[in-house]
Amino acid sequence: MIIESLELKNYRNYRELSLSFDPGTNLLYGDNAQGKTNILEALYYCASAKSHRGSKDKEIIRFGEEEAHVKLLLRKRDVPYRIDMHLKMNSAKGIAVNGLPIRRASELFGILNAVLFSPEDLNIIKNGPADRRRFMDLELCQLDRSYVHALVSYNRALVQRNRLLKDISFQPELRETLDLWDAQLVNYGSQLIRARRDFLMRLNPVIGPIHSGLTGGKEEISVIYDSNTDEQEFESSLARARESDLRQKITSVGPHRDDIGFFVKRTDAEDQSAAVPRDLRGMDLRRFGSQGQQRTAALSLKLSEIGLMEQATGESPVLLLDDVLSELDTDRQKQLLKTISRIQTVITSTGMENLLGKDFRIDRTFEVRNGAVHEADGTIVR
Repeated sequence: MIIESLELKNYRNYRELSLSFDPGTNLLYGDNAQGKTNILEALYYCASAKSHRGSKDKEIIRFGEEEAHVKLLLRKRDVPYRIDMHLKMNSAKGIAVNGLPIRRASELFGILNAVLFSPEDLNIIKNGPADRRRFMDLELCQLDRSYVHALVSYNRALVQRNRLLKDISFQPELRETLDLWDAQLVNYGSQLIRARRDFLMRLNPVIGPIHSGLTGGKEEISVIYDSNTDEQEFESSLARARESDLRQKITSVGPHRDDIGFFVKRTDAEDQSAAVPRDLRGMDLRRFGSQGQQRTAALSLKLSEIGLMEQATGESPVLLLDDVLSELDTDRQKQLLKTISRIQTVITSTGMENLLGKDFRIDRTFEVRNGAVHEADGTIVR
């Protein structure tokens, strides 16, 4: 899978931009706040129909404009694809694939598979459960379109149920309609639970060798699905929690409260501190891991995304690295750069000096300055 070109109009700080990419490693360098990450965001937007920053469409449109356009050309199994996105200030976005409009953004998933790695991802282990659920959801949405439908439907039912829990205190007669939303939560939520459990079962054989390589064979990692409930118990758990939910006016049971656990075991002779609690799975990285251990696990997780996509699709995804090398030590940089050498990569950096001595090839270089992109020969890209 290769991204061939990207065109932007009124996107963030770009009035107009047209870039062609090399099938190998593409470097965007420049000072902070010049627009490097905006290009990565646009590429990822074409894969997921969402900003990885969590921005709304109207926040992406250039200040003072009413709409923005994104056009991306890619080649997948030697078949050309064109993705067009039309972002509007006061209405829903329009998306077309190969010139044909699609009705739902979920239909975009799976056309362009991309893995985006930013410095914020290094904190996924120590951050809150929402970040880890988001990781599962974004990965599964690219791999399984049925998951997209279940996730959207579940979230819609959850919003409606929570609203109903608040309204019932003013209109008690609405209580009988809770059964309708409970049934939808159980139906779609059970699909999410099964898909997440299967995903983590596939993840562990992939992340294990990667993490072992990053730690020089000194650690074994396991990723555990910390499910709020399972599909067999979901309906009864929701019923038992109803009175409490009515008092608190929030839904307390369901996959919207899931989490992932990360556990490591030492495989060398070094004894770990007896003061750190652990079970048969090993030490809980979220609670007791050092910052270095947590970052190593986060890197293992992101590299595993590539392997999972290759298994599922038979093709390598595009790798988008947002100034992440500066956040890694030398050993972790080397492991990441091994991956860069075999797949198309778009990488941002604050300067060329940050990449000197890294022993990897850069196939195309762009300098980004204040919303303008200059090729290595000094030509301004328009």
